This record gives sequence, structure tokens and C-alpha cells, in this order.
Amino acid sequence: MAKELNSQLANYECVVKKKLVINISEKTESESEEDESFAKLLQPEQNCFDPVMRIGRGFEDFLSNKFNKYPCLFNELKESQHPKFLVFACSDSRVCPSHILNFQPGEAFMARNIGNLIPTFDNLKDSGVGSIIEYAVERLKIENILVIGHSRCGGVKRLMSHPEDGSPPFNFIDDWMNIAQTAKNKVKTEHKNLSFEEQCEICAEEAVNVSLNNLYSYPFVLKGVEDKKIALRGGYYNFVVGTFKLWDL
Repeated sequence: MAKELNSQLANYECVVKKKLVINISEKTESESEEDESFAKLLQPEQNCFDPVMRIGRGFEDFLSNKFNKYPCLFNELKESQHPKFLVFACSDSRVCPSHILNFQPGEAFMARNIGNLIPTFDNLKDSGVGSIIEYAVERLKIENILVIGHSRCGGVKRLMSHPEDGSPPFNFIDDWMNIAQTAKNKVKTEHKNLSFEEQCEICAEEAVNVSLNNLYSYPFVLKGVEDKKIALRGGYYNFVVGTFKLWDL
């Protein structure tokens, strides 16, 4: 049975209020069988991965458990979408928001990139991110923007280590992760006595706050927040221990 326990907040100062929820679960026999079934879906035959078969089986599973099972929902989605959330998450394969937060089709407008970052408003660059935000706010009238960071983020690790490790630059990645440079500076200054791994985990949360604050630079987001039509929230998913933090901005 799943239990929810309140836990103490992180022992470092943040500019936002946080609430930590810890999910502790004991697997039942049926859940163990589901795990085995899921493993077979990912790996149809031992030591023989067929990408075409994986795609086909995945779609068959979607048809059986979603599309054909809930025809009313998908009939509505044929006509229009009315998502309540705009979600920014990392491209990391381990942190799909639809899985960890159980978002259903039509419920969340998604954007994923390295480090789940949002740059400041700029008409001359980063139009990919800007267009997602603009469409979600102006056309879809979303009510919630959620930015989700996560444990052991490769982008954050790169940000925290470069150029100190002396490795050659990754032109795209280093330029992109520089969006969170202020988060790195804060962690390096305030938590210099912690291990590198601990600093990276703190930086992953601080980078979420950077993105949340950058959202205010988008005029249509700022107006929505001021009119109390849009709420901004940060999240942090720790897939090592199975916890999720959620905080308001």
C-alpha cells in the first residue's frame, strides 16, 4: 500500500516554499506481474532487441489500454485540446512526466529539453521554447506552468563541472546550460563544502527556480500571473529513492 509522509525540507535556503512528499510502496503480487509484463514489452526477447517490434507492441498496448478503452475521451480530443498544464521537463529518458505524474492524453502540453531549462524572453533567439510558451498561454489558455527537475541530471552535471574539468566544450550543450549559470554560482558559493554529487542535486533544484523566474520575462506569462490566471510551480523528481518535491512560486 502506498503511503504519503511529510518530511523536512532541504537544509538550504531557497527563494520559494517547498513541500516534500515521499511515496513508500510495497509491491503486491499483481504489481510484480505487471513489472514482468512491462519488462517483456521493453525487451521482447532476451539479448535480441527489435526496435520495430518494440514500436509495434507499444502502439498495440496503447490501443488496448487507452484508445479503444476510452472512446469518449478520444472523440473529444479529435475536436480540440484543453490542457490544464504546460510542463517543462528534461529530455532524460528516465523522467517522462506522463509516467511519473500519470498525465493522460489532452491533460498536459509538454516541452522537454536538456536540463528542463527556460531561457529569458528574446525575440531574436530561442524561438522554439518561446513559441511553446506563447501557444500554450495565448491559444490554449493553460492555467498552470510546471517545471520539473530531477536527480542525476547529465545537463546539470555538465554545467557544474565545465570548464573546471578541462574537457573540450560541447557547443550546443554548454551554451544551452549556461542559462542556469546563476544557479551554479549560487551553489558553488553557498555549498562549497559539499561533495560534487551533492552540489549537483542542489543545483538541479536551483536551476528550476532560474527557469521559473525567467518565465516572468515573457509578457503574456507575467500578465497571466498578475491577473491570477496562471500559476507557476517547480518540481523535483528523485528517481533514486522515489520522491517528488513540489513548490509554488
